[in-house]
Amino acid sequence: MAQACGTPTAAASAVEIPSIPGASFAFGPMAVGSFLVALAAMTGGVTAEMVCPGSPAHFFHTGMRITTTARATCATVEAEAKARASGQYGQWHDPHNNGTYALASFGGTVAFTRLTGDKKYTDKLVFTLTPKGGECLIEACSESQVTSGLDMGTNYCNLKMLYCGTSDGCRPVKSDFTAYGEETQKMAQASVSMSSCLKTVS
Repeated sequence: MAQACGTPTAAASAVEIPSIPGASFAFGPMAVGSFLVALAAMTGGVTAEMVCPGSPAHFFHTGMRITTTARATCATVEAEAKARASGQYGQWHDPHNNGTYALASFGGTVAFTRLTGDKKYTDKLVFTLTPKGGECLIEACSESQVTSGLDMGTNYCNLKMLYCGTSDGCRPVKSDFTAYGEETQKMAQASVSMSSCLKTVS
């Protein structure tokens, strides 16, 4: 089951926002939510919440969350990710040990599964794409589906290989763009290693 990756916060019964000297206005939780959405829209657009695919793994499992901004529209980012997945093994192959991607539906804007090159494990990944002017905020999440402590960069690579450009050492299918401001958040002892992602480039 897909799940939002944000941290829930307790809702206040009312929020008092002073705006005029000598006067104050109290807003209930729903009104405050509407106000914040409107404020976000005025300051650059509403940001969708990152979605993770979830995992049935017992105890613990590896995973990776990436937040970055692409210098391209979200339509371009989505089209490139889909083109790479559907272009296997002619137009494109996965540089990270030649895994196999397939389009899926786990929420977010677009989702995939990835079967590892040795055909042993299938990971799930979700991309939530939010327009940011003429650019695209990418919030992506990959999770292993079995109990795991280390992943040798796999979950990071699962995501990165679908949008990285030539400046990263990757080979785009339709559109070559760059991304900036990358932030990562790992699950268990997942790791970030671009060199591991490019193991099988030929």
